[in-house]
Amino acid sequence: MKIIETLKNVWKITELKDRIILTLGLLLVYRFGAQVVLPGINIDALGGLQAGMDGGILGLLNAFTGGAFANASVFALGIMPYISASIVVQLMGIAIPYLQKLQKEGASGQKKITQITRWLTIGICLVQAPGYLASVPALSGAPSMSTLLVPGFNESIFYFSSVIILVTGCVFAMWLGEKITDKGIGNGISLLIMVGIIATLPQSFMQNSLSRTEGNGGFMMILIELVIWFLIILASVFLVMAVRKIAVQYARRTASGGYEKNVFGSRQFLPLKLNASGVMPIIFAQAIMFVPSLIGGSSLLKETTTGQWMQTNFSDIFGFWYNLVFALLIIVFTYFYTAITVPTNKMADDLKRSGGFIPGIRPGSETSEYLDKIMSQITLPGSIFLALIAVFPAFIVKLMGVQQGWALFFGGTSLLIMVGVAIDTMQQINSYLLNKHYDGLMKTGKNRKAVAQ
Repeated sequence: MKIIETLKNVWKITELKDRIILTLGLLLVYRFGAQVVLPGINIDALGGLQAGMDGGILGLLNAFTGGAFANASVFALGIMPYISASIVVQLMGIAIPYLQKLQKEGASGQKKITQITRWLTIGICLVQAPGYLASVPALSGAPSMSTLLVPGFNESIFYFSSVIILVTGCVFAMWLGEKITDKGIGNGISLLIMVGIIATLPQSFMQNSLSRTEGNGGFMMILIELVIWFLIILASVFLVMAVRKIAVQYARRTASGGYEKNVFGSRQFLPLKLNASGVMPIIFAQAIMFVPSLIGGSSLLKETTTGQWMQTNFSDIFGFWYNLVFALLIIVFTYFYTAITVPTNKMADDLKRSGGFIPGIRPGSETSEYLDKIMSQITLPGSIFLALIAVFPAFIVKLMGVQQGWALFFGGTSLLIMVGVAIDTMQQINSYLLNKHYDGLMKTGKNRKAVAQ
């Protein structure tokens, strides 16, 4: 079979084999750490905490940490503080001249930005760690933290040591991700998130299947759910891979081949992604969606009809009003994030410097305006498609009665992260295979043995 032959080719490339083994080893370390409970906590007392993670916002947080959140693990904060710090630094780069200067300095500037992100990650952890520890008793249904601890364990010592351990765990997870990126295969941070999400998938599927076999639709409903799941995966792949090709023509270009050769009228394509912002609009929107329920529960509105309505409707992530506002925010943030991450001015300048131009469009400002117009046109269907995938779990819960934990895998951030990271990793492996003149993992790969000969 072709897939077996391709795997053999992967194993023949020593560098690629070593990178894959290192990646798998570091991911195994991360998954092992997710099962190590904070020192002092009685494992038998965590049943209430784990039972409350089947769905909703807490279920989503637990999925991102691979179950570490519900296990009160040393990796309970996961890698999300680093993601939050990266987003903050990226947004601050729009307004702060110093960060803008660093972004233009290339590798040296990026190194400084990485250091700033690391320190900000530690700061976020120092805020989130005490908050997490304070919320554990309420989430587990215990009257106080002392009831969750091993008898005789000092509560003050537990809080102090646990904050240090949670911060260290996040920093260690960040180090694992960076090592995977440098020495392994794929984007390390994204792989850690993806592995955490996948870790909760089998349990969610089995719980949903068990409820179906007990008289809630039976095997046929399980089969229909799997078919819908594969279809939504295909739609997510389309969203991640779809591009609008802009024809670019070069007046003169040097072609490789051992000698210089001028090629007049050489035409290539400039690919503009349908969804250039990835999953960031969903992450931004989810962060904002915490606000209405907090406002509704504030001391000013808690006793009013408006406050109770906000608490009720915006605490249910599968409710109508939550998903309507969520979808609208995703569309808005898609335009916003695309505008700050797709530098049409720089793309136009690079084309002009390399002697390229878009047929019928003058180089320079007209090219920049044309690219900006095209991006605005393709961002609208891309943002609507992204919003539909993000709110699809709510449809699957309301229309088919799917359990909330399993429904989270039918769309939203979880599915798009899994699809995006899997495609990115496959493309990196594919490039190694093609460079060594082997067939790639993907159908677009070409056998280059004939070229080598």
